[in-house]
Amino acid sequence: MFIPAAQSAYRTLRKTQPRVRLNLLFKNGYSSKVEYKPIRSVLVANRGEIAIRVFRACTELGIKSVAVYSEQDKMHMHRQKADESYMVGKGLPPVEAYLNIPEVIRVCKENDVDAVHPGYGFLSERSDFAQAVIDAGLRFIGPSPDVVQKMGDKVAARVAAIEAGVPIVPGTDGPVTSKEEALEFCKKHGLPVIFKAAYGGGGRGMRVVRKMEDVEESFQRASSEAKAAFGNGAMFIEKFIERPRHIEVQLLGDKAGNVVHLYERDCSVQRRHQKVVEIAPAPRLPIEIRDKMTEAAVRLACHVGYENAGTVEFLCDESGNFYFIEVNARLQVEHTVTEEITGIDLVQSQIRIAEGMTLPELGYTQDKIQPRGYAIQCRVTTEDPANDFQPNTGRLEVFRSGEGMGIRLDSASAYAGAIISPYYDSLLVKVISHASDLQSSASKMNRALREFRIRGVKTNIPFLLNVLENQKFLHGVLDTYFIDEHPQLFKFKPSLNRAQKLLNYMGEVLVNGPQTPLATTLKPAMVSPHVPEVPLDLSPEALAREERGEAKVTEPPKGLREILVCGGPEAFAKEVRNRKELLLMDTTFRDAHQSLLATRIRSHDLLKISPFVAHKFNNLYSLENWGGATFDVALRFLHECPWERLEEMRKRIPNIPFQMLLRGANAVGYTSYPDNVVYKFCELAVQTGMDIFRVFDSLNYLPNLILGMEAAGKAGGVVEAAISYTGDVSDPKRTKYDLKYYTNLADELVKAGTHVLCIKDMAGLLKPEAAKLLITAIRDKHPDIPIHIHTHDTSGAGVASMLACANAGADVVDVAVDSMSGMTSQPSMGAMVASLQGTPLDTNLDLRTVSEYSAYWEQTRTLYAPFECTTTMRSGNADVYLNEIPGGQYTNLQFQAFSLGLGDFFEDVKKAYREANLLLGDIIKVTPSSKVVGDLAQFMVQNNLTADQVLERAEELSFPKSVVEYLQGSIGIPHGGFPEPLRSRVLKDMPRIEGRPGAELKDLDFGKLKKELKESHSCITDRDVMSAALYPQVTNDFLHFRDTYGPVDKLDTRIFLTGPKVGEEFDVPLERGKTLSVKALAVSADLKPNGIREVFFELNGQLRAVHILDKEAIKEIHVHPKANKSNKSEVGAPMPGTVIDIRVQVGDKVEKGQPLVVLSAMKMEMVVQSPLAGVVKKLEIANGTKLEGEDLIMIIE
Repeated sequence: MFIPAAQSAYRTLRKTQPRVRLNLLFKNGYSSKVEYKPIRSVLVANRGEIAIRVFRACTELGIKSVAVYSEQDKMHMHRQKADESYMVGKGLPPVEAYLNIPEVIRVCKENDVDAVHPGYGFLSERSDFAQAVIDAGLRFIGPSPDVVQKMGDKVAARVAAIEAGVPIVPGTDGPVTSKEEALEFCKKHGLPVIFKAAYGGGGRGMRVVRKMEDVEESFQRASSEAKAAFGNGAMFIEKFIERPRHIEVQLLGDKAGNVVHLYERDCSVQRRHQKVVEIAPAPRLPIEIRDKMTEAAVRLACHVGYENAGTVEFLCDESGNFYFIEVNARLQVEHTVTEEITGIDLVQSQIRIAEGMTLPELGYTQDKIQPRGYAIQCRVTTEDPANDFQPNTGRLEVFRSGEGMGIRLDSASAYAGAIISPYYDSLLVKVISHASDLQSSASKMNRALREFRIRGVKTNIPFLLNVLENQKFLHGVLDTYFIDEHPQLFKFKPSLNRAQKLLNYMGEVLVNGPQTPLATTLKPAMVSPHVPEVPLDLSPEALAREERGEAKVTEPPKGLREILVCGGPEAFAKEVRNRKELLLMDTTFRDAHQSLLATRIRSHDLLKISPFVAHKFNNLYSLENWGGATFDVALRFLHECPWERLEEMRKRIPNIPFQMLLRGANAVGYTSYPDNVVYKFCELAVQTGMDIFRVFDSLNYLPNLILGMEAAGKAGGVVEAAISYTGDVSDPKRTKYDLKYYTNLADELVKAGTHVLCIKDMAGLLKPEAAKLLITAIRDKHPDIPIHIHTHDTSGAGVASMLACANAGADVVDVAVDSMSGMTSQPSMGAMVASLQGTPLDTNLDLRTVSEYSAYWEQTRTLYAPFECTTTMRSGNADVYLNEIPGGQYTNLQFQAFSLGLGDFFEDVKKAYREANLLLGDIIKVTPSSKVVGDLAQFMVQNNLTADQVLERAEELSFPKSVVEYLQGSIGIPHGGFPEPLRSRVLKDMPRIEGRPGAELKDLDFGKLKKELKESHSCITDRDVMSAALYPQVTNDFLHFRDTYGPVDKLDTRIFLTGPKVGEEFDVPLERGKTLSVKALAVSADLKPNGIREVFFELNGQLRAVHILDKEAIKEIHVHPKANKSNKSEVGAPMPGTVIDIRVQVGDKVEKGQPLVVLSAMKMEMVVQSPLAGVVKKLEIANGTKLEGEDLIMIIE
């Protein structure tokens, strides 16, 4: 190396003298006279990271750098990094622009360029380019044109290797240009063989063929790729060596004939013959083999008169035999690892050699070049490893790199806002690690890759991380089959990408409006509800308990759940019956908001108050917090997983039993399911945190009820069998549902083994006197069974009725916290607590605590203004005794009426509800039977029908589906039978179900369902499968939504519903210790040609932008349609690219797996295969069509 004074003199003379002789004194005392022709400016005939790599070397040497760029690259970073830059190939296709030799020469001559560096790829191995550079009076930074030609010609290179005594692999004598020649060679020499581009490398145009029937197709694809990449589709064919290591030796040669090697690199980790990870030096390579290989490489270079940088590539088999593959007469992508272990700058060395310096003058004698440690290079590409490494293009929305000690990054387009085009190689950044040993280097690389945050395009980082953690890799046990034989490398933990997905969601709301339907025009309030604090118990006693490992100071006091967990359901029921006080179940977490706010309360607001409830209400019987309508509403409208809601509530409330609503054989659905679905549902619910199952049937149909009881009991839950109440047992004129009817039902449920007996008064029809009669009768017959009463306060008599129940012997009654009580909800918690204070039934709850709890919900309720029942109902209304609308259905019915345009006719809907109930036979009304009555009522109002008209015209009317299915018997048999003649007139000759509807259903194949879901979605859990078993389409839509927009349940409710205001700053807590800080900045007024609007945010202090399709604007703009992922008939583009071959036409029959279309992108071709057998119904493409990922290609029926 130069001493500092000599190096300074060298730079000064370069700037002032066109040609000089230097006498330089080096540290080793070596002196040499050599003629120089200093280089003042270098043009790099390339793009991307290699262009920038050369520019940096030029800058360090004091040389002007010049870039060329295509039209498509005018925004690319490499032209900005150069001192000067000029466009070439205007009007030409993207790759051809960089292959335009005359224009590159013209730029050089017009702008005083001294030398040209070809980089790698493009023209780097074109001898005619090297000759053109020299003929123009310029210097070519690389080997001589003759050597480039000889080494680029695979046949000539083989001849040279034979002449130099280097072992070779059997292959064709010359380039092959037709598939017939390829077939002839394969028949003569046998398989396997490998096709390789005769005039280029880098894995382009390379195919391994093992079957004779694949020869022609593989040759065509490989030749087409080679022509696109190198301008010539000629192929070289040779025998394929099984299980080799791919080892290459880095060389440097000067004009004086000196050649040295810089040791070897292991490039065995490759996919589709393209290197993915490179290591220097090659691990576990015996010294004697290394020495033979490097000596052979130097010998070949000397034989051909090689100068400048180059690489000799070998295949090394398991026995240590090695075979010459080819010479890369250029710099290689992986030169970086050699630089790291030798400390030699290869690019600067190339330039210095081109100026005329010799290797000894540079200090590069073989004895002085020694490897230090291990270096690894990972090529981070914009390819999707989960989708067969298909190239991914688009805009880099986020880019944050991994850095630190021992890490080097070589990149070009790696910055937020960069556009990754489909026209060029998918390489995004090269990450190089260097450490003392292979494991340490891999550890640094692993750490650096995990620090990367890349959003907007998919990358191969998950795959690279799997490689780096593979034990064989870490121990250097490698060959070219490494990737193929380790399928676990393709099992990825997907990137959560939560922040960007949430920005996309908020952008979607800002551009296209709410993503969940709002029932009214009212807006969520601009409030942040105050969450009462839970004080820590830091007393010496509490700290001592924590020290002993008994309980943390943050844990809430123990409750009834401890008895259930320790003693089981029977012990729990016994304890409840033995309690002297009246126990309360709080419905605020479920039925209260179902009744008042159309079931729209989100997990976000439930979880905020949960710790307070756990600490202050530990003596509750239970919290009703799950099941019923909350299950499908969470998926359908709130875009959150109901299972996650249950799990998170259990974490925050470990001490209070949870209760859910189970619709007997209907589980939490509106129809019948196979028995194994109901059993599996209950099992999973208990595993996730559920304790008590309130099991009911919408018709009190015992076979359905008992199935639900058995499923809940088998799962280990507390069985609370519920009798759905209607009518009036205190009215002797109401004889259909009299006292005997209910006591007989109670007898059957106790006999069936219920742990707790519940009276479910879903419409609030249980008057105080009726309550006294009913509870007394049941208590007299069953003195040991706990009795639990559920009601609604629609009439305003709820508190009175519950006090009557308590005095008659009920053990538990349902209440809701004051601000969420009354009207169609449950009676007031505070009212019940105050009414019983100082009595034998005192609940032992503190009224001040209830008030704090209520204050939170009073504020929180204003966030849900669009769903308020008070839009049409200002107070309790005793007309419920006439229409008998269940409280939980009231707001949903109201919402549906508004959605159907019947908002102004809601009073008519209520009256029609009564008539519909009588038409259907005066049935028990609770989900799903209540839905049947509600659907019929709205049908009557919509069509202006009276009950008599419905009956008269029943044979000609098109009834709602739920009504028809009810009459068929799909939800069971009502007490007293089906109404006639209505049933016969509606059904006519339709089939009827006799007995329990689910009894004849075949068991669901959960394994098959999970497999189907995994075809469309990543990270499918057993919970997702269960949700899909109950609600197939709703779950599929939810999973698509979650994949697109992430955990929207983490957003504040107002922002979730209507989006943030411009300029608003807010936090989004993702998980413990991780919070996003967001500011909404602007929505662009300008619409892009493709209908996109840009929405700007600030995320954690950094500018972020998301692109949102304006769904209203595109109605007037032609935009290529997207394939619907959930519809297998719609075939979408698996990657962005250009259509180069269409193999089917409309009307053609196709088989599953049949080739349909060939796409080309990033110099790679891909055959799109049919996902199913069928007939081509519609083509959305033509040859030359440019597609984005997921653009619709065709529809197959």
